Amino acid sequence: MTELYILRNQHGYFLGKQKDWLDGRDRGALYKTPHKDEAINLKVEVSAKDFEQRIHILPCQPDERGLPVLAVDDMPPPRARVKPVRADSAELAPESSPEPSESAQEAQD
Repeated sequence: MTELYILRNQHGYFLGKQKDWLDGRDRGALYKTPHKDEAINLKVEVSAKDFEQRIHILPCQPDERGLPVLAVDDMPPPRARVKPVRADSAELAPESSPEPSESAQEAQD
């Protein structure tokens, strides 16, 4: 069998087909290629866009369906699922109104 090459960053997440970082639980969504030169080219492309990424090429064997076989040690901890809150959401705390100044109270008297 041939080897597959996948890309992993310094946090242990894998590059997906949509060029986003995934935890590897869905192996079908991972970027994979049998050609090492394609993996190197994509590594350079992604690194050029985000220079803080430290990307490593990880060779792995495919299973019978052609998906990469990942060891449990290669998997990062799962990301916490956080419900996004929109900025215009009603859940935000209302702004507190400032207290009237003493000069404004004297003007009313």
